[in-house]
Amino acid sequence: MTDLFVALLAAFAVWTGWRVFRVDSMVRASFSLMLSFVAVGGIGVLLSAPYIGVATVFMMAVEMMVMAIFMVMFMMNPAGLNPMSMVHQHRFSIGAGVVAALALGAAVLLSPLPSNPVLSEADVVAELGHELLGPSMLIFETAGVTLLATMVGAVILSSRQGRFGNADEGSRPPGLAPDGEPAGRKPDNGGGGHHHHGGHG
Repeated sequence: MTDLFVALLAAFAVWTGWRVFRVDSMVRASFSLMLSFVAVGGIGVLLSAPYIGVATVFMMAVEMMVMAIFMVMFMMNPAGLNPMSMVHQHRFSIGAGVVAALALGAAVLLSPLPSNPVLSEADVVAELGHELLGPSMLIFETAGVTLLATMVGAVILSSRQGRFGNADEGSRPPGLAPDGEPAGRKPDNGGGGHHHHGGHG
């Protein structure tokens, strides 16, 4: 059963990783990449490396969520959800991906496996945790608080209600098509259009 679950998670990780380059928005790409890393973390848990697996899930889930939030906040493309090309330099990207896959596969197949198995009574997770986090616990705790503050700040900054009124006053969201209707909810009282910003052009 373990081999079956590892194979299924591996296939899911590859499929969601492929979907990163097939979806048409940055937000969807972020969530596809997050699912791929979650599958890799699940493989780590099944291969008796629970610390690495769980840490991968926690770290990558938070990172991808922060990325998605910033996409919603700052992209001119509304919420990062409008169609857009996710791949540039197609031939170079394909070549780099093939070379990286072959190199990683060769490293896995040709690297010698350790011949000193861990004792069954050894507390591997605790020892690994002390090795990785012992001298750096303050750094990790600081990074966690910083990420939490980033997510809270991102939600506040991307909300409609701002300190000086509604965030969409005097602005007009771009259309889904050239010269088309504004995307999403229309600003109250006609918005204000782009002519308010004409002096900055």
